[in-house]
Amino acid sequence: MENRGDVYDHNCPSRVIANHATGQWGSLVLAKLLGGTLRFGELRREVAGVSEKMLAQTLQALERDGLVHREVHPVIPPRVDYSLTPLGTQAAKRISDLFGWIEENVPNFRAAQDDYDARRQNV
Repeated sequence: MENRGDVYDHNCPSRVIANHATGQWGSLVLAKLLGGTLRFGELRREVAGVSEKMLAQTLQALERDGLVHREVHPVIPPRVDYSLTPLGTQAAKRISDLFGWIEENVPNFRAAQDDYDARRQNV
């Protein structure tokens, strides 16, 4: 087994994985899949604003990193389901906790932003 990664080292592969899991679309996809298996179209509707191309790229990266499992069912029309792997579940739980904390603190963030904006206007 290799040594622990270092996301602060630009040459470490952990940085790429961190970018996939915590990037705008990756984090939203992982958090949505925490609720259970979804098909591509369902994910696209649940993660508002993501393009088909970006969702496909995100899912591919997360699958390659071992966070998402892609299952193709041999039916016509083709059916593909996406779910979390055990690693993906661990990541998604942490991301979901962070999202919950952010949502709970929106009033605090807005107050801080308003305060910042007011100070910047007076400069």
